[in-house]
Amino acid sequence: MGTKRQASEPAATNKDGLIVVTGAGGFIGGALVRYFWNKGFRRIRAVDRKPLYDWYQRTPGAECLSMDLSEKENCVRACEDAWEVYNLAADMGGMGFIERFRVECLRSVLVNTHMTEAAWRAGAGRYFFSSSACAYNTELQKNPRAIALKESDAYPAMAERGYGWEKLFSEMVCQEYWAERGMKTYVARFHNVYGPWGTWDGGREKAPAAICRKVIEAKESGQLEIEIWGNGEQTRSFMFIDDCVRGIDMIMHCEALTAVPINLGSSELFSINALVGLAEEIGGVTLQRRYDLDAPQGVAGRNSDNTFIKKVLGWEPSTPFRDGLRQTYHWIEQQYRDRKAGKRTVRDTA
Repeated sequence: MGTKRQASEPAATNKDGLIVVTGAGGFIGGALVRYFWNKGFRRIRAVDRKPLYDWYQRTPGAECLSMDLSEKENCVRACEDAWEVYNLAADMGGMGFIERFRVECLRSVLVNTHMTEAAWRAGAGRYFFSSSACAYNTELQKNPRAIALKESDAYPAMAERGYGWEKLFSEMVCQEYWAERGMKTYVARFHNVYGPWGTWDGGREKAPAAICRKVIEAKESGQLEIEIWGNGEQTRSFMFIDDCVRGIDMIMHCEALTAVPINLGSSELFSINALVGLAEEIGGVTLQRRYDLDAPQGVAGRNSDNTFIKKVLGWEPSTPFRDGLRQTYHWIEQQYRDRKAGKRTVRDTA
């Protein structure tokens, strides 16, 4: 693979530097590419394994490559001349996918190990890894009245099987590349990101999108009922996509957070029942609820402790869930109607 190129000025202050975003054909990656483009960066390489026509959104002007990053050679190509690398590539989805396809989730470790090495050898100034709240100790998440999880609660380790363990190990890879090889790495533990341009059907969608879609389907069909996975008392915090991409940028360019995992999520806690009620309110409908107690439902409760991010950055994700869900609902509603009209829509095709 050759030797490591000497790192230079990061793209944060050098708009001629090449930004690489992996997972760019998906929800968060696609939004991040657009975010940097809107900030004036014009050298952006977007990479995803999906065929280009299946990308959720593409930013005109960005270099778009369709490659499987579980293969080392593709990671080398992706990182050529990179100043900053944002690795968001992973095989993942909502709880239904995570619980049923643990092997696929675990195999994402190949992406991060190859990408970290390729970024280091390319001389990238900074490397970002998208971790997850699924890395936290599940023993602390058995009560719907969730304690807010602080960063140290990942240890002693008892992550969610499959997806959570892959994230926790990949965090360690990032930390060791800083400790031993001097590449600046940054790790954010995402808490349930949602918003327009996200997966809204097909089996990989997360709770906000799934509930919005179910409410829309019930309203459109006239069959005024909704199936809820579990008893509806499970609790989560949900982070709007605009807060997520801004947080990624801030974390990546904070020297105090080099190789320090940090929560990136809202601290506003909602039960699934409350989420359904809010979606019903937005849709102007009331549905009969059916509870599937055998369906995947994940941990009983999870929330983000934002003490650390507020201390270090003076900021935290702050879009009220009511506001973000309203935007998401209306976007999914338009997608639903476009599909009925035979138009192309954003959906999971991985």
